Amino acid sequence: MAHFMDLRAFILRARVLKLYRQALRMTRRAPVHARDELRQTVRAEIEKNRRCNNKQKIKFLISEGLQRLKGLDEMLDMTGNS
Repeated sequence: MAHFMDLRAFILRARVLKLYRQALRMTRRAPVHARDELRQTVRAEIEKNRRCNNKQKIKFLISEGLQRLKGLDEMLDMTGNS
């Protein structure tokens, strides 16, 4: 049974890393003057919860992160940064 939980943790970790990569990719679309700060914010958000072991909280944070990315994507589209 412990092995099964390890697999779940592995999959969650992969989802977090995928979200992180998507967020970093999206920062490339931001105006040049805002990119560094945006990258630092993305990293800080990930780092803030690095030690979290609560799987429900991690799932919630992934969901929240995806929503925030969607909002950023829409904002960048509106400002012509596609």
